[in-house]
Amino acid sequence: MLRPAFALLTLAGALAAAPALAQTAPTPAAPIAAPPPAPPYGQPVTLAQAKVAAAAAEAEARKQGWSMVIVVVEPNGALVFSEKMDGAQYGSNDVARRKAETSASFRRPTAYFQEAVKGGTLNAIFTGALAIDGGELLIVDGKIAGAIGVSGGSGAQDGSVARVAAAALK
Repeated sequence: MLRPAFALLTLAGALAAAPALAQTAPTPAAPIAAPPPAPPYGQPVTLAQAKVAAAAAEAEARKQGWSMVIVVVEPNGALVFSEKMDGAQYGSNDVARRKAETSASFRRPTAYFQEAVKGGTLNAIFTGALAIDGGELLIVDGKIAGAIGVSGGSGAQDGSVARVAAAALK
């Protein structure tokens, strides 16, 4: 006989709390800062330029003791250069390529999408963007020549190596 009374008391408590819950407004997510205006696309990155950026990435990765995959693409995402350092994990081949393609296609670093997802905006990943730090634009003469993608470490490690590589072409 105690069960029906307990159930009735539980239901009454839930109904009494319902109006208070209904009046609680949801907390809005913090707005994501708009990215800075992207530079226009320019001439595609040359093989020589891709090798300069990749060499800078490899040197930084070696200095830090990290084994990584480094991929350079043209503005349209076409592969120009790819390098897998000894000991880099096999899964990083595809991840590095997708980071480079995301940066080139959307004209911004992949860290932008990572921060958007952290802030609750999932639109970035619905478009196919890879939301992990490690993809950076390659800017030559103030225009986008392509992008570099780095994978093999944490997102922060990949991003730091990719930024060193991108700076090598400026």
